Amino acid sequence: MEFNGFTHDDFNIFSIDGLEARMEALIENIRPKLTYLGNRYAPVLAEMTGEEMFAHVAKHARRTKNPPNDTWVAFASNPRGYKMLPHFQIGLWETHLFIWFAVIYECNGKPQIGENFQKHLREIHAAIPNHFVWSEDHMKPGAIKHGSLSAEQLNDSFQRLKDLKKAEILCGCHVNRDEVVKMGPSELLHLIDGVFRQILPLYKLT
Repeated sequence: MEFNGFTHDDFNIFSIDGLEARMEALIENIRPKLTYLGNRYAPVLAEMTGEEMFAHVAKHARRTKNPPNDTWVAFASNPRGYKMLPHFQIGLWETHLFIWFAVIYECNGKPQIGENFQKHLREIHAAIPNHFVWSEDHMKPGAIKHGSLSAEQLNDSFQRLKDLKKAEILCGCHVNRDEVVKMGPSELLHLIDGVFRQILPLYKLT
């Protein structure tokens, strides 16, 4: 398919009432675009990481009542799943596009990952761009700008990853829907590529 970027209609899908109607619109309009991005960036991320990477487009298959509030394609080194591994994501909420490095609650080895991040705290704090964001919950759309976090606050998040079984950490870029819609496809793809390069060191520390 030809990738034409995202439109306001794509973002508005998340305001459609009802599971069936929203899923139908997601499958028809957004899933082909996520599949395109998956096919495009799996080899790019494989080259960056030195590992074979597989794209996993969200199916939302277990839902029986509540329609999804976001959707995504995830990239991980396992062809069967991504939640148990550190991974990358591209996806949409109604308000914005997100491009993430993610360690979510199912991920194995979180204490060691947290410890590795703590060992490299100063360089992580210095390297992440100020307009990038951090989150401790992939189920919520909000996030905190890196520029507003001290190294000590970041260290607290890394400690939480070590100590709490359900802890998560995500880092990347949020792009407001109005900005995304204004972007041409090549500009958007260039942005995604750049974000992945900026968050790659976090992945390598895992």
